[in-house]
Amino acid sequence: MYPIKLKPILKQHIWGGEALLDMKKGQRLRVDKNKIYGESWDVSGIEGNISQITNGFLKGNNLQEAIEVYMGELVGEEVFERYGLEFPLLLKTLHCKDKTSVQVHPDDDLAAERHDCCGKTEMWYIVDAEPQALLHIGFKDPKITREQYIDAVAKGTVSDIIEPVSVKAGDAFLIPSGTVHSISGGVTLIEIQQPVDLTYRIFDWNRVDSNGNSRELHTAYAVDAIDFTSTAEACKRNYTIRTNEAVEIAHCDYFTCNIIKLEQNAERQLGKIESFVLYYCTEGSAEIITDDGSESLRRGEVVLIPADANDITLAGNATLLEYYID
Repeated sequence: MYPIKLKPILKQHIWGGEALLDMKKGQRLRVDKNKIYGESWDVSGIEGNISQITNGFLKGNNLQEAIEVYMGELVGEEVFERYGLEFPLLLKTLHCKDKTSVQVHPDDDLAAERHDCCGKTEMWYIVDAEPQALLHIGFKDPKITREQYIDAVAKGTVSDIIEPVSVKAGDAFLIPSGTVHSISGGVTLIEIQQPVDLTYRIFDWNRVDSNGNSRELHTAYAVDAIDFTSTAEACKRNYTIRTNEAVEIAHCDYFTCNIIKLEQNAERQLGKIESFVLYYCTEGSAEIITDDGSESLRRGEVVLIPADANDITLAGNATLLEYYID
């Protein structure tokens, strides 16, 4: 099978901004000028938002239809046995012109009990950040109690107890389910996550939409989902770039993420990875060459390498994020 490209799905958000469309220019997306976009779902198998293939003989089919035909050849035998027709990751691009809500995601057990779905562990790679941009991850006091948290929610002072983190391009964070978090304005990031659209909003900075309505909060649900011990320091991923080599940024039960700083041709032996591989180009441009075809990749674009690929060549000058299931 050949390298597969997919059509991004734009999502409207009150906190979005124009920089998202700049990341996606050249991808022939239909844009409503009256909407504010905050997310692009770049690879999705979520019902109602299944990615469409845009190249090769599978063009016009969606990702689930391709999995139904090619099964383990496309996603990997063990991956197919575990997830079936559901694509097991959701890959997004986010740009926040304003702050996202303070929120938390339930773990697998709680999500299964309440919603009959998986939980949400995610990872962020910062593409761009304005000088004063922040993330909020976990709590300032690592010994905060459930009662102190509930008191802050009741008083509307949640913003006073969450931990601010200064960020710059290249920073990365693994956000396990249960971790309270928020993204400030001025941040563009790539997010890889479990395949679910499930968020408990705790605090939304007292804002309202154009009609004067505030968004729904899920404070009662959230309190049982929070891991009060999760900290920003534990979530931060530290790594050192090695040119033309894949360097691991994050690994968890749900995905592995590597970064490749490409300055000349590099060979990647994917035969030992029993999974599809996603490449996201965060800067520059590259060519992905397999035995069954090649595909170009520019900033903001993603390509899916089927699991039956063995050795591939990466050519060009680019920074690539590499995702797969280990």
